[in-house]
Amino acid sequence: MSRETINFRPLSPFGIEVSEISINDINRKSLVSLKHVIANNGLVIFRKQAVSDADFVAFLSRLGPMTFTVGEIPVSHRPELNVVSNIGRERPPRSVFHTDTSYIARPPAFTALRALTIPVSGGGTLFSDQYRAYETLPTTVKEQLADARVLHVMSGLSLDEHQENQSWHPLFLRHPLSGRLALFLSTPERCQAISGMTIDRAQRIVRLLYQHSIRHYRLYRHRWQPGDIALWDNRCTMHRADHSQVIGDRLLHRGLVLDEPIV
Repeated sequence: MSRETINFRPLSPFGIEVSEISINDINRKSLVSLKHVIANNGLVIFRKQAVSDADFVAFLSRLGPMTFTVGEIPVSHRPELNVVSNIGRERPPRSVFHTDTSYIARPPAFTALRALTIPVSGGGTLFSDQYRAYETLPTTVKEQLADARVLHVMSGLSLDEHQENQSWHPLFLRHPLSGRLALFLSTPERCQAISGMTIDRAQRIVRLLYQHSIRHYRLYRHRWQPGDIALWDNRCTMHRADHSQVIGDRLLHRGLVLDEPIV
């Protein structure tokens, strides 16, 4: 079976929901359309996906070459994926708004989460619209920082450690598909310098821009349902898990996909 079109429903304040098609049934033409939809809307939620991890990997591999973050726990039978879980933990995992693996020269373009076990309550995921974050900056800030580049660093490292885990990226990133500019950041812990600035000034500006980009009225909060797959574009969103007031087990499998290099 193949589907020529995908029906999309807008989410609020941003993002798209798909509820009447399986990822297994998306043909090549629709896949091209889907990449543009993600590029323009940041996030797509697929509902009621009765699929396996093998199906999940096959779908993501059609979007682009998959990648893996060193240090994550792989899924035993599908090492392309990693485990996201609170099971067996005495304390909730720590999560802040971030961009996945932004400290490498070619970060993943897309991240996808597949829900396997949903807690009785809590455990949602929040997403920020980084297009809107850029668009709502004062004009003077856009002009002053138009050519700025930010040094993204792996968490827990200093500027002098492990050069392979650091990379410079534009602060205002033009998306290669949508053509729109996004405020490209991660948690301030990982954004340690801005080109042409002292470290103190750069880190102060990063903190201000970061807080600007995650204001509550610009966030989409996803409440997971069985069979959900969330797929988002790291070039124009940030995200974080909400581990507060979670009751029950939470288990998801994550896949990362590369696309065109960031330039």
